[in-house]
This record gives sequence, C-alpha cells and structure tokens, in this order.
Amino acid sequence: MADQIARHRAALGMVHYILSGKGVYQCQGKTFRLGEGEAFLICPGELIYYEADREEPWIYTWIGMQGIKIKGYLERTSLVESLVFCYGGYPRLRACHERLFEAEQKTQSRDLLMNSILYEYLFLLADKFPNKKPAGAEKRSNYVEEALNFIEGAFCGPITVQDIADHLCLNRSYLHRQFKAAMGVSVQDYLLDRRIRQACILRKNTDLPIQVAARSVSYQDALYFSKIFHQKKEVTPSQCRMRHQRRSQTP
Repeated sequence: MADQIARHRAALGMVHYILSGKGVYQCQGKTFRLGEGEAFLICPGELIYYEADREEPWIYTWIGMQGIKIKGYLERTSLVESLVFCYGGYPRLRACHERLFEAEQKTQSRDLLMNSILYEYLFLLADKFPNKKPAGAEKRSNYVEEALNFIEGAFCGPITVQDIADHLCLNRSYLHRQFKAAMGVSVQDYLLDRRIRQACILRKNTDLPIQVAARSVSYQDALYFSKIFHQKKEVTPSQCRMRHQRRSQTP
C-alpha cells in the first residue's frame, strides 16, 4: 500500500512494515526516516503523522489491532518505547502479514483464523522485542487485565467497583489508580461505558423495550437509565434506535 500523508489520532494499534521505498514517521515528538525492511508501531490514542518520500514513495503492508487488551499486549514489548524496529532475521513476523492477507479472503470462520494469526504475531513481537520492565509493573498490568476480564463477564449484573476490587483482593483506591493509569479512565467510567455500549447494541439490533434493555445492563429504573444514556450518547435510547433504523433503510 502506498501512502502520501496521514495526520490523525490513532484509533487502532497498527504496525506498518515497509516493503520498498522511503518515508517519514512522527510520533511522541520524535521523527523517524524509514526505508525498506523497517517497521513502525502506532499505539492507540497517539497523535501521529506519516508521509511517503516524494521521489521514492514507500509501499507497505500493515496489521491493525483493536480491543480492550491490545494496549496491554503491546506494552509487553519494547516497541511502545522504541516505536520503530526491524524484523531482521525473523521471517515469521513478515509471514504473519502475508497469512493475514490470505485469511481475509476466506468466507468461512475468517474471524477465527485471523485472530489466531494475530495472537501469534503479538507473541512473536513480545518474544523478539520483550519489555524489560520490572516484575512489579507487569503485576500491575495483570491486575488491570484481570479487572477487564471480570467486567466483561459480569457487567450485565449489578456489580460495583468494590465488587471488582474484592474479586481481585485489592484495595479499591489502589485499583482505581492502576486502572486509570493504564486505561485513561476510572473503573466506574469504564463500567458505565461498557453497559451503555451494550445497551446501544440492544437498541439497534433488537425490538426490546427500553425497560428490558435497561434491566439487561443492570438498571432497574428505566427513566434513570435513559438519563444516563442521554448524558453519555447525547441522544435518548429511542433516538438511538430511530437513527439506526433510518441508516438501515437508506439505499
């Protein structure tokens, strides 16, 4: 893929591997001039800029990653600090790019195959470019991952931040500090956002009345839920459904 200019705040974690040509990549106040055989990491949420060289524009292949655990997986590598790297004598890394492209052409169980290759790719990155951070930092990262896993499995129930802290055998304040440092939001805000996202899915894809949708994400008071929903999404649950229906009907 050839590219000219891109300047934006990244929504995905991405690795661009340069097949030929040259270009420039800017991130975290650093400027890198890169060429064939080199790669650069784009972390979620980073403000980035990259541009192909005018005389020898690069052609690259890229892998995009999205999900609540991606940031933690990338932090197991040293790439979040170095940002640029070279696969060198590790052809399995480049092969993952090719295999993901082939997997995308599949029509049956494509997601399973692509996820399996992506996890292999993340393992290879962590194996070749390990993060040498202290064991204590890794332990704190594990706490956040365990909290995310617990929330994902229980957010539809009436769990609280204290329930999450108790599940992890942690002090609530300690959990709050570690979670916010890793995720950029508090545990309470993340839990609320997760419930609202699920409610959006229910409003868009089902005919469930608002009372049922609210109870499905632990809110017994439909009016209070509608108020919270509006604060977060700037539309009411009913408006959310109508907007989705209009988009679905647009040719």
